[in-house]
Amino acid sequence: MNLTTHTLPEELRRAAQETPDRPFLRMLHGEWTYRQVDDDSDQLAAGLQQLGVARGDTVSLLLPNGIAFALAWFALAKLGAVTAPVNTAHQGAVLASAIDLVQSRLLIVHASLLPQLDAVRGSLATVRQVIVVGGPASEGCTAWDAVMDAGRGRVPAPLSPPAHFSDLCLLLYTSGTTGRSKAAMISHRYVLRQGQCVVQGLGLRADDVLYCPYPMFHMDSAIMTIAPALVLRAVAAIGERFSVSRYWDEVRALQATVFDFMGATLTMLWKQPPGPQDRAHRARLGWGVPMPEWAPQFEARFGCRLVELYGSTEMGAIIFTPPDGPRRTGSCGKPMGPWEVQLQDEDGFPVPPGTPGELVVRATEPSVLTDGYWAMPEATLAAFRNQWFHTGDVLRADDEGWLYFIGRRKDMVRRRGENISAAEVELVIETHPDILECAVYGVPSDMTEEEVMVSAVLRPGSTLLPQQLCDWCQARMARFMVPRHVRFVDSLPKTPTDKVEKFQLRQQGAAGAWDREAPTPPGAPP
Repeated sequence: MNLTTHTLPEELRRAAQETPDRPFLRMLHGEWTYRQVDDDSDQLAAGLQQLGVARGDTVSLLLPNGIAFALAWFALAKLGAVTAPVNTAHQGAVLASAIDLVQSRLLIVHASLLPQLDAVRGSLATVRQVIVVGGPASEGCTAWDAVMDAGRGRVPAPLSPPAHFSDLCLLLYTSGTTGRSKAAMISHRYVLRQGQCVVQGLGLRADDVLYCPYPMFHMDSAIMTIAPALVLRAVAAIGERFSVSRYWDEVRALQATVFDFMGATLTMLWKQPPGPQDRAHRARLGWGVPMPEWAPQFEARFGCRLVELYGSTEMGAIIFTPPDGPRRTGSCGKPMGPWEVQLQDEDGFPVPPGTPGELVVRATEPSVLTDGYWAMPEATLAAFRNQWFHTGDVLRADDEGWLYFIGRRKDMVRRRGENISAAEVELVIETHPDILECAVYGVPSDMTEEEVMVSAVLRPGSTLLPQQLCDWCQARMARFMVPRHVRFVDSLPKTPTDKVEKFQLRQQGAAGAWDREAPTPPGAPP
């Protein structure tokens, strides 16, 4: 299928014409055909147009998984507007910073998340209108149903000139490494071409049901599940959230044939007691990272193939393990698609096979990588220096071109599927009155990824306990960001230029540190 010059709305329109009654989006609470998604997003687009949403506007979404998210994305694309979905676990300063960064005038929020928004709404720099989904609108807000009613029987006015495949349709946040989160600019062509590459790299079929239990503000759901389904005219099955106890029940209920995993989530599934229902599903393929050593035993137990790949928000999936070929232990596969890749040393020169180097990428087709970071020209130039996109990840290659992931240069923590900005966690912790300064970093986890650890310097005379600090964090940041390990120190190791040398802290590991998940000894105070 040639999608060279298509936009997202054009591809949806074609799908609705070719397969109007075929299911497109499937969730536990309903199913929507290609025609229904096209018609309903037309109606929403017309209603949003009545509110003044126009070409080039950025609209933030604070929505859980659900049909409203998908309709908003397609509707905004039809208006030439840009969707900026925010992590629904964010709150406080981190939430306000994410919204202010992209300068949204309009925000669409679910009623269940309205308290998080209300807590920072007065401080937001640009938001002037709020649409509430799933409940009555509060003061100063418009109800979703009212917007849909305003668009009933209408279609949005056509764009003039027509939308171009290189136009932006999505801003996806990627966790910052030395500052606040960045918003990667994603074009229509990026979304659709990435959908094609996932289809090819994973060997997907038109009769597949692609299941993703992760948030729709992540690329796994929007770009690597919905987009491949769209280009295939297949089914995208979106779960409400990952739950280890409900996972296979949801796979069965949604009739999924393909699922994706993140290291810790796969480990959780593997550690569940074996049972007679382990193979009572239609899933034939699971894809994700990293691939554990016990993958063959998982495949034998659950009766499906596991494959590893490599990608990022800025470029999508670019390295795939052939789904039908033999697995190379430790390898994430070979490059596939319209990209050229190199492994380079710190000076930008290619390294030979077997030598670790930073993975750098450049496109061989237009608009298949991010266009940069919204409102961050310096960060964009740094990422694309020497005409290569620098991933910040270190890999090595063998003599046959298979690539092996080694680690991240970026200062972030990968915990249970979430990329956590250490700087954002530090920003919150350092507002505690008893904390003088702190350093946040990742330490190895028994769940195959990392755990969040903080080393902090206390104010003299403070009696703050680690548990109290974590309780304080719990009320001010997303749960996945709250440190598991806490160590109070007299000082932090620093360079002559006063930068914290986190490598020294990482070398110490978590041994001897307070562990939030450790059992409380008998007789110890709570």
